[in-house]
Amino acid sequence: MKIAIQLIEVLAVFVVIFYLYCRSPAFRPLMPDWPRPRGKVRLYLVFSGIAILGNYLGVPVVGGQAIVNARAVGAVLAGLLGGPVLGFLVGATAGVHRVTALGGSAALAGAVATTLEGVLGGLVHLALKRKPELLMTPRVAFLTTLVGEVVHMGIVLLLTRPYSQAVAVVEAIGPPMIAMNPLGAALFMTVLLERQREEDRVAAASSERALKVAERTLELTARGFRPEVATDLANIVKQETGVGAVGVTDTERILGWAGLGGDHHRPGRPIASPYTKQALATNAVVFADGVRQAYDCTVSPTCPLSSVLIVPLQVDGTVVGTVQLFEPRGRRFLNMNKSLGEGLGALLSSQLLIARYQEQKSLLVLSELKLARAQVNPHFLFNALNTIIAVLRRDSDRSRELLVHLSNFFRKNLKRSSDVSTLAEELEHVGAYLEIEKARFEGRLAVETDVDPALVHLHMPSFALQPLVENAFKHGLSGMLGEGRVTIRARRLDDAVLVEVEDNAGAWREHRGEPGLGMQIVDKRVKNLYGEQYGLSVVCSPLVFTRVTLRLPVEESSST
Repeated sequence: MKIAIQLIEVLAVFVVIFYLYCRSPAFRPLMPDWPRPRGKVRLYLVFSGIAILGNYLGVPVVGGQAIVNARAVGAVLAGLLGGPVLGFLVGATAGVHRVTALGGSAALAGAVATTLEGVLGGLVHLALKRKPELLMTPRVAFLTTLVGEVVHMGIVLLLTRPYSQAVAVVEAIGPPMIAMNPLGAALFMTVLLERQREEDRVAAASSERALKVAERTLELTARGFRPEVATDLANIVKQETGVGAVGVTDTERILGWAGLGGDHHRPGRPIASPYTKQALATNAVVFADGVRQAYDCTVSPTCPLSSVLIVPLQVDGTVVGTVQLFEPRGRRFLNMNKSLGEGLGALLSSQLLIARYQEQKSLLVLSELKLARAQVNPHFLFNALNTIIAVLRRDSDRSRELLVHLSNFFRKNLKRSSDVSTLAEELEHVGAYLEIEKARFEGRLAVETDVDPALVHLHMPSFALQPLVENAFKHGLSGMLGEGRVTIRARRLDDAVLVEVEDNAGAWREHRGEPGLGMQIVDKRVKNLYGEQYGLSVVCSPLVFTRVTLRLPVEESSST
């Protein structure tokens, strides 16, 4: 009983040491770090130290020939957490120390047993590697150490001589080590898991706050990284983190500030802090905790702030500024706020990247719209004016109507700025174009429209229909001697809406089947808006018909 109590005291020392390690900056969460080489080196040093300490704190028995010890705890846990190689190395290190430093007839058996216990823990690690929620449990640590200690006693009986002494050793060390070491391993794992749960709770709380900040700042960052946005951004981050102050800078000056120190950390002032300059230059997080490394304000000697976390903000890999979290003297910078600040930097950088993308996309859409308007055939204007002049000689009323249609056509070209319109608006625009073409063809042109009334509110890219109709004239109908016919259809087919422009010239192949720039722009805009499964297709039967089909998503037709 006395030996068991002494072993419990040894295990208590181990648990305190391990608890302090788990609370130290050297500790890293379980899964992300420990499988890596650096993490395994850290585990090797920690658990080898525990196992060797178990030798020194052991209780000699049987005249000093054996030691009641707890080194198996270090070997088994090393194997469970790091795998068979790590378990073997920790066990072998502790075993070699046992033989060379302490000696005794049972030393060799103990060294072999400890090595095998480390390997046993590693084998359990391999068996349960895909089930970490089961591997990292006190129950598994208890059972693995229990089996290891039973095997330990068998190895002592097998290798220790004389046999009578082996039996005496097992009688002395077996009951306390088989009873206490599994409990010690289970307690170690409990401490480890509790520390991990604390890390997870901090991460979860940080994520929850980060999501709140993201929700509140999404509309702000969509307006870009501007001074008028920065102060609101700083206020939101301060409210959600509860830190003493928050600053937002670009690469040269303070853009926004909220909290303590606002009397001298004013927006518009140039950046003076070497920490901020370091973060901008290295594109790395800078943390001055106020203890080992203090934040000394270079602007005011009475500044109440003493610790800071500076996180760079970047867009497309280029640093555009920083977000800074400060705490005053007398208040510790919480790990939660440190994790939250680092997460916010990444989150805000992503939002700024999205804002930049949306801005560039808007500029691209505007450029495409301008290009689409510019693609109206210049010859159309000359032909239209010549047609109106010819009609004017014999029918002034008709010429006035044509001038109105021409005016409406170009007014819509110039005034329409949205990248999306309805099918009804597109048909109205094309209608003005067709009225002028009818007059030019002098009765040799028939226009048919077959549009499902349910689709008139279908949304589609602006100026998507007119280039298709113009293409029918430019590459087909303009060269016909007989009657020309243009048919415009809009119908639903399964999960799509098909808008078709068909002419009876069938001359598409004569132009090598290559769409003009206007049709290329339409196809590209449709694909960008709705996906690659949508866009333009052309079918031609030479001298019979050419049909250009614009495929659009059916769900758009429900908009009004």
